[in-house]
Order: sequence, then structure tokens, then C-alpha cells
Amino acid sequence: MMKALLNDEAGFVVSAELVLIATLLVIGLIVGLSEVQHAVVAELNDVADAIGNVNQSYYYTGFSKEKTYTGGLAAYTRGSAWADTTDDCDDNQCDIACDYPVDEAAKRR
Repeated sequence: MMKALLNDEAGFVVSAELVLIATLLVIGLIVGLSEVQHAVVAELNDVADAIGNVNQSYYYTGFSKEKTYTGGLAAYTRGSAWADTTDDCDDNQCDIACDYPVDEAAKRR
């Protein structure tokens, strides 16, 4: 019985191959998900740039109406204007992905 147990290798080869295949699949999955994450961040950055380039400036003039017979103003409104300026993170000025590595600080005692 002991001799039969030592000569039986049927399950060992299959399990070793499965461990190797599973390891390669997990490594490939991690790399693939990392690339998907970078692609999604890049596309969201493009959307943010498109929204940041929308010009929200406006300008409208006032108007007034004079009274017909008695003179003076019947009604009036003032005009208004606002000029849009560039925000801090418009046009890729703020990079939110792929930062350079930073060394750790020395431990304090």
C-alpha cells in the first residue's frame, strides 16, 4: 500500500499546472485592470477638459420705457455682464495620474 502511494503522481502534475496557470492569469488580470484604470482616468480627463473649455461668459444690456404722456420712466432694468476666466485645472494643468514616486521620510524617534 505504501509503495502504491509513493508511485502515484497523477494528481501532483495536474495541481502544479493549475497553480502555474492560475498565477499567470492573476498576474495578467492585475496588469490588465491597471491599464483599464489608466484608460478610464485618461478619458475622464478628456471629458473634464471639454467641460473646462466651455465659455460661460454672458452679457446683456438693460432696457427702459418712457411714459407716453407724462414723461419720465415707466420701467427700466440694468444690464449685466460676467467674463469667464481659466480655472486652476483647466486644460490639463493638474495631473491626477502617474505621479512620480516620492522617497519616504526618515523615521522619527
